Amino acid sequence: MTTQTESPHVVVLGGGLAGVACAHALGDEGVRVTLVDRNDYHQFQPLLYQVATSQLPAEDIARPHRTIFREYPTVEIRTADVVEIDVGNLAVTLSDGDRISGTHLVVAAGARPEYFGVPGAAEHAFPLYSVVDAERLRRHLQSTLHAGSATEPEDEGALDVVVVGGGPTGVEIAGALTELMTALVATERIAKPGTITLVDRGSALLAPFSRKSHKYAHKRLTKQGAEPRLGTGVAAVHADRVELDDGSSIPTRTVIWGGGESAASVVGNVAGLTTGRGGRIDVLPDLTVDGQPHVYSVGDVANIPAKDGTILPQLGSVAQQSGAWAAANILRELHGEKAEPFRYKDKGIMAMIGRNAAVAEVGRHRHQVEGPVAFAAWLGVHALLLSGAHSKTDAFLAWGWDYFDRDHAATVEWSATAHRIAWGDESADVPHIRVDSARPGDGN
Repeated sequence: MTTQTESPHVVVLGGGLAGVACAHALGDEGVRVTLVDRNDYHQFQPLLYQVATSQLPAEDIARPHRTIFREYPTVEIRTADVVEIDVGNLAVTLSDGDRISGTHLVVAAGARPEYFGVPGAAEHAFPLYSVVDAERLRRHLQSTLHAGSATEPEDEGALDVVVVGGGPTGVEIAGALTELMTALVATERIAKPGTITLVDRGSALLAPFSRKSHKYAHKRLTKQGAEPRLGTGVAAVHADRVELDDGSSIPTRTVIWGGGESAASVVGNVAGLTTGRGGRIDVLPDLTVDGQPHVYSVGDVANIPAKDGTILPQLGSVAQQSGAWAAANILRELHGEKAEPFRYKDKGIMAMIGRNAAVAEVGRHRHQVEGPVAFAAWLGVHALLLSGAHSKTDAFLAWGWDYFDRDHAATVEWSATAHRIAWGDESADVPHIRVDSARPGDGN
């Protein structure tokens, strides 16, 4: 068992928003950190749908960990899969056989798609939870659009898309696809737009938002050409159609899955970790695991309690703040102070629907704004959250290009690769994103 007489060494499992925030805060104080992630880059999940629809290239939302921590000499990066978590000894075993142990363990392994046992969903649907997912979907859409432009009218469902899930992921990708289809028709690349159908079991889009936002999102999506089908679930997914639980089916070659998420598989059945809803790790108010005072769990892999006893949602802001808070508690312990319960600063929620169309509910009282004001707020918040000045600049330029040139995304979608500014002096600023031909449900 690792003891606290050793010099502090924090092992952080996961290089997403929570893990990077934790490592940053500890590195700022000169604490030794080993950050372990299967990818060599940090990805910004809220913008994955823009990669999938060619509004942004993958490199703009994925930044190499070694670049992020270039000025942090006490932070070591290990790129490898974790095959075992040993909570009792504060250690992880990597796929290459190496074992890393420390004085503290922070589990920030993130999430994976949850298919809820729907037959065929893992095999045929396209999840949108990683950069690899987004790139795979982008390539599939390009292939489908090129093939669909030459298909006969009787080739039913060739360009149609079914989006599963009416939360922010589903609404944002559906809105982006309707605009992309409109632009492709306007530039005469396809003769007729595909139908974008958004399916959700609930009674409203953007369920966590206010009723006013529900109505606005439904109205805007419908106006843009999407077809929301609420109160309806998916019974099965096939290569050429989706079966719904009302007995109907929709012909399609593209099913995008935004129907939910569960904890990363690496935390399943680990001795010393108690899991609850979504397979996520249940944590105490100070973000430690019950009975394990030197083990923290943060971000999407954790069930983090709110002040009222509910569980905080899986949001980027929760991930970032919880990662930084875990680091602060570790620092408090190292200074002989008592850990403090996590206090989440709820700055609101927002979702993009299309050009000049977004909803934002700000602050604890959820002051709701919509339209161009919310659109501008969404752009600003997400650009500021991106990692790296170049990523921020690239994103702003790409968004500006899209805004003033309505056909920009269609032009990029029709080309072989997404465009990106070439920062000649920053060759190390490009992550290694490998997109294989694995089935859609395999994740990254």
